[in-house]
Amino acid sequence: MASGFGLNGGRGRCFHFWQEFNKCYAGADFPQQCNAQRDDYMECLHHTKEFARVAHIKAEELKQAEKKSKLKDAANAAATSNLPRLNIIDNKQVESKA
Repeated sequence: MASGFGLNGGRGRCFHFWQEFNKCYAGADFPQQCNAQRDDYMECLHHTKEFARVAHIKAEELKQAEKKSKLKDAANAAATSNLPRLNIIDNKQVESKA
């Protein structure tokens, strides 16, 4: 928390980021000079970038799993097709006549 006290009475997890931001803000001519420190502090509090990265990774993982599933289904369909039964691939009938 910004107060500096954590849940167990010690320093909070983001107190260090708050101190950096506060020190920058006190010495800055323009508040925009402290955007990096503010972003670090806000990320520590809310984890927005971390959650967005996890969601992106999960979406990519699901996309790859779906693609793999489609390829597997296509391979199974090709393996169980009627082409060998029609003697297009297997020429058993041609060999038996010769």
